[in-house]
Amino acid sequence: MRVLAISGSLRARSSNRALLRAAEALAPPGTEWETYEGLAGLPHFNPDDDEDGRPVPPSVADLRYRAVAADGWVISSPEYAHGVPGSLKNALDWLVSCPELPGKPVLLLNASAAGGNFAQAALAETLRTMSLEVLAESLTAPFLSRKLQEGSELELAAARILRRSLDALTAATRRRGTQ
Repeated sequence: MRVLAISGSLRARSSNRALLRAAEALAPPGTEWETYEGLAGLPHFNPDDDEDGRPVPPSVADLRYRAVAADGWVISSPEYAHGVPGSLKNALDWLVSCPELPGKPVLLLNASAAGGNFAQAALAETLRTMSLEVLAESLTAPFLSRKLQEGSELELAAARILRRSLDALTAATRRRGTQ
């Protein structure tokens, strides 16, 4: 199974990146995990730049290639002002017109120990509008008892919850026959 992991945070030491690293360590054997690092380098989405078969900017072509090549996605995103960070929403806007994406399973994670529900709901709505399969096993409500720091380990209970969600992603990719 090929997984594309995306952190909605641009911070180098964000709790969302730390959660994605913890998820990678818990991924089932045989999982090919790729964390997308190009979010900050994407140009602002402009529909005029994405029509008539014209080539898109190289950074957008790279994102699309990775998104299509993955069997499933894992997204961990913070909440800014009750919403999805602009850089993540911008990336998703560039992916809207990809005809290969509908039905692709997506697992959402929430690295907050206290909230994030508004952004998670908005993110799930955007992904469903794109015809992606947002998994019911997504961890959109806080499941961590404390903020995860870079290099720290998940508590045993949180690791078990996260592993079950990753197993659900594996099962979803198998159902699609993409694994």
